[in-house]
Amino acid sequence: MSHQPPPSRDRRVTVTDLGRAKQEGRPITMATAYDWPTGRLVEEAGIDCVLVGDSVAMVVAGRESTIPATLEQMLYHGEIVSRACRRALVVVDLPFPLQHLGTLRAIEASATILKQTGCHAIKLEGTAGQADVIAGIVAAGIPVMGHVGLRPQAVHQLGGYRIQRDREQLLCDATAAANAGAFAVVLECVPAEIAAEITEALPIPTIGIGAGPGCSGQVLVFHDLVGLSGGRVPRFVRSYASVGAQISEGLRQWREDVVQGRFPGPDETFA
Repeated sequence: MSHQPPPSRDRRVTVTDLGRAKQEGRPITMATAYDWPTGRLVEEAGIDCVLVGDSVAMVVAGRESTIPATLEQMLYHGEIVSRACRRALVVVDLPFPLQHLGTLRAIEASATILKQTGCHAIKLEGTAGQADVIAGIVAAGIPVMGHVGLRPQAVHQLGGYRIQRDREQLLCDATAAANAGAFAVVLECVPAEIAAEITEALPIPTIGIGAGPGCSGQVLVFHDLVGLSGGRVPRFVRSYASVGAQISEGLRQWREDVVQGRFPGPDETFA
């Protein structure tokens, strides 16, 4: 099937655009962002969706997992990124444990995110057990992206950051999210053949991260993608730039110039 062009840069990407992309065979692109500069860079690259992930707790705040991310942090970072993006669809994570505290609490938190950040959808980690929560949020008029497979918020229960291979459970969770009204589902650390099967079975797009090429689209963490992570990077990540190394070299040169006094006055040009 031929790939159709993405929506015009003159208008916002919508959840219906993503559904149409799957039908037409056009791959969906998604990357995380957590502040104004990264939001602008992702936006200017023409990427369809920007995810303000609870991964902010790890890649920005240096935490060991996404669990410490708070609603207040998601509101702060989500609002900044939403202002930076004029075309991309902005999705903000619902932080742990709000999807487990009852449907009304989840709706309230999701509505707060939507109202205070200006984003366009929320992402919710969960199994089939959260289908009623997804349905409730969707019924309130808030678009929901599901997330199954490796669920970082449940990392302790899953025994670490491991590939999820239970085909029946994965299919059950993804199908439940779609049936509850989710407009797309992230598949994380799922064997490629299972991810492709789920993608074929669902009427909505799948967004893969470590799930092979058979998904409707792909997402990566910005810092992993450009070489800014500075720590452990998942094996499935392909780094497309080495920005961290360039920044380190720039800082080293700056320090050397300061130490050597190599700076011009206000009427001189730096040589």
